Amino acid sequence: MTRPVLLISFLVYFIFSPVHLLSQTRGVNRDKYKISISKTDRDLRIDGIMDEEAWQKADSATHLQRVQPTDTGYAKAQTTIKLTYTAKTLYVGIICYDPTPGKRPVESLRPDFTFGKNDNFLLFMDTFNDQTNGFSFGLSAAGSLWDGVQANGGTVNLNWDIKWRSSVKNYSDKWVAEFAIPFRSLRYPANEKEWGINFSRLDLKTNEKSSWAPMPRQFATATLAYAGTLSWDKPLPKSGTMFSIIPYVEAKLTKDNAGGSSASFTQTAGMDAKVILSTAMNLDVTINPDYSQVEVDRQQTNLDRFELFFPEKRQFYLENSDLFANLGSDNVRPFFSRRIGLETPVYGGVRLSGKLGRDWRIGIMDIQTGSKDSIAASNFAVAAIQKKVFNHSSITAFFINKEKTGTLADLRNNGTTFNRVAGLEFNLANRDNRWTGKAFYHHSFYDNAGGGSGAAAANIMYSTQFLTVTMNNGWVGANYISETGYIRRKGYYETNPSIIYRFYPNGGALIDHGPGIRADLYFDSNMKISDRELQPSYQFDFRDKSQLIFDVKQDYIRLLSPYDPTNTGGEMMQAGSEYTWTDAGITYTSDIRRPLNTIIGARYGDYFNGSKFTLNAEIDYRYQPYASISFVGAYNDIRLPSPYNSARLYLIGPRLDFTFTNKIFFTSFIQYNNQIDNLNYNFRFQWRYAPVSDLFLVYTENATPGNLRVKNRGFIVKLSYWFN
Repeated sequence: MTRPVLLISFLVYFIFSPVHLLSQTRGVNRDKYKISISKTDRDLRIDGIMDEEAWQKADSATHLQRVQPTDTGYAKAQTTIKLTYTAKTLYVGIICYDPTPGKRPVESLRPDFTFGKNDNFLLFMDTFNDQTNGFSFGLSAAGSLWDGVQANGGTVNLNWDIKWRSSVKNYSDKWVAEFAIPFRSLRYPANEKEWGINFSRLDLKTNEKSSWAPMPRQFATATLAYAGTLSWDKPLPKSGTMFSIIPYVEAKLTKDNAGGSSASFTQTAGMDAKVILSTAMNLDVTINPDYSQVEVDRQQTNLDRFELFFPEKRQFYLENSDLFANLGSDNVRPFFSRRIGLETPVYGGVRLSGKLGRDWRIGIMDIQTGSKDSIAASNFAVAAIQKKVFNHSSITAFFINKEKTGTLADLRNNGTTFNRVAGLEFNLANRDNRWTGKAFYHHSFYDNAGGGSGAAAANIMYSTQFLTVTMNNGWVGANYISETGYIRRKGYYETNPSIIYRFYPNGGALIDHGPGIRADLYFDSNMKISDRELQPSYQFDFRDKSQLIFDVKQDYIRLLSPYDPTNTGGEMMQAGSEYTWTDAGITYTSDIRRPLNTIIGARYGDYFNGSKFTLNAEIDYRYQPYASISFVGAYNDIRLPSPYNSARLYLIGPRLDFTFTNKIFFTSFIQYNNQIDNLNYNFRFQWRYAPVSDLFLVYTENATPGNLRVKNRGFIVKLSYWFN
């Protein structure tokens, strides 16, 4: 039954994606926008002043062009960028001119700031000229840092951190910044004279986003297909082997009242290491890692029949993570690194990743976990190899293996002893990114695996500033199992088309507005429909950065298994029962440039055989740049006829964030969730006393809301240092 779905999808690809568009080998702006960089023999002071002779001699990138609110003409808030380098360091100097009097909006001093809430400058580097992978560095006007790795043509993962230096000076009519980025922190091919590069500026007072190499407004300025060229005065040499070590020590005091255990004090130590084998390949090692300092997840009210998704934030899994994490689709991920160490300790792991020549990438990772209670120790291995084809499309082959180890592996009642998934994927992106898409086939292997243990999908998107059209088709077999993955549901066929159109008025309060419609249909293994969702909407985007969205949604569900729509343990609706309902929603986002800003959404309508009213709100207030207070709340009022549970569900999460300097931070986060009858406290103090070297003090507690009876609590002190 998968063959018709895949055949139709592949026809869509090759009818609507002309081969001549794919076969272009250079980005849109590579030959038109070039900046030269020359070597200097002296290290520069990073003080935000730019008074050294090397800056006076350096080539300049100027005349940044508007991307938003319109993508025509030069920006009113102009920027000058200069670059130079020594044998070990890339230097970037930036002058951001400010034509509008008044305070520059910034959110806080915390690294990896929210892009839309800060005046900022960003740099995007396509070091391999593949228009797919790269690095991003930036600063806000207050001096908070931004660094991340880029994948999928430009998506930036800000959980990645490396060692680099920066400084900012603010004046009444401009702000000036300097970067010093060690070459050892980057990956690039040896003996090449050109990189892709682009510069982006967001000036909130003029409401302008601009870029050096011009960018259509429907794309993020991080899109590498539109980058210009950085031309080196001489090819960069191949680097020798280098390594960094990040050891840590930790003391932890915990008590589990719910489990009946007494207070426990433990001490532990571990380390991460990075061995740079070449300018394009590195080896990462972790021994006895600990993730207690990783920021706590924001809880969600779960009214879904399927598992919720939370992103990976742990540092070891992030560099070149797209080779593994981007396999499959959002709801069919054969590899999801958060499965590793979720319930058992991680003993250690290694990862080799990087480039093999110009067109090949490779990633190999192996992690060993220990056993805990009835959960067996396991070994997790994943390998992927990717070949660039056409302009910046690619073909990827992968293999994932989870194998239980130790004595528990012999217990058949503990589940299968191994689970393996292999697959092949094609990622499509034409020269100007108007056509993007993906097609894949995966197959799982395990003890007594039967038929239907595969998964396949194909999707395509066509995007212009006026029109965006997508078509997704997928199939997941009932016996497709990936124990190291995130598989939202199994045993279905899906088709998911959508269309969005935008109008752009000349002047007035609106930047753009327009309708959209999406449909999502699921069929069971007999090709009988089980779910149908149809959602027309209309969106208004205003010049003051506010937004208003209206939508109406019609749902049909035929339950394939018993289900309680409140997820509170009430009477189950029976498998085979059918429900159709309609509800409507409105979402308003206020001007995010203002110290007080909000996102408020409401929905009301039918729900299964009853009704539901939902109210979501996020309210943020900032005392820039030192403090911000946010309140996130969700309320669901579900009314169902007897004998089913009705429920009023509350999720409340106030958060207080202090950034005393760009190195000292304190966050308090409280989450009350009556659906799981839990009150969670998390307090985290961080002192970044040296680059990527931290002292953490973390306190966390879970309690029963009614009587505040403590379920469990823990206090952690963790110290780490990055040795080069």
